[in-house]
Amino acid sequence: MKIYGSMLCKHCVACRAALDKAGIPYTFLSITDELQNMKDFLRLRDGNPQFDGVRAQGNIGIPYIVLDDGTATHDWESLLPQEACDAKAD
Repeated sequence: MKIYGSMLCKHCVACRAALDKAGIPYTFLSITDELQNMKDFLRLRDGNPQFDGVRAQGNIGIPYIVLDDGTATHDWESLLPQEACDAKAD
């Protein structure tokens, strides 16, 4: 899986920490460190209805996760094993 994000974003930092703790492998593509990653992310974002609400609120839409099967989501917590979610609720 690929994660488009930035370490300047608290949600991206939390996403990475949770995935690391759960032992879930990913490739992090920083949109603030690499111009090509920003261009690739904007190609995904522009015109994608998944980002309509994000754009309306003036947000960027990261972290954005693209799974190996090509599906994509903003909901990184849904990728965690159930026990990780249960521990987070405690």
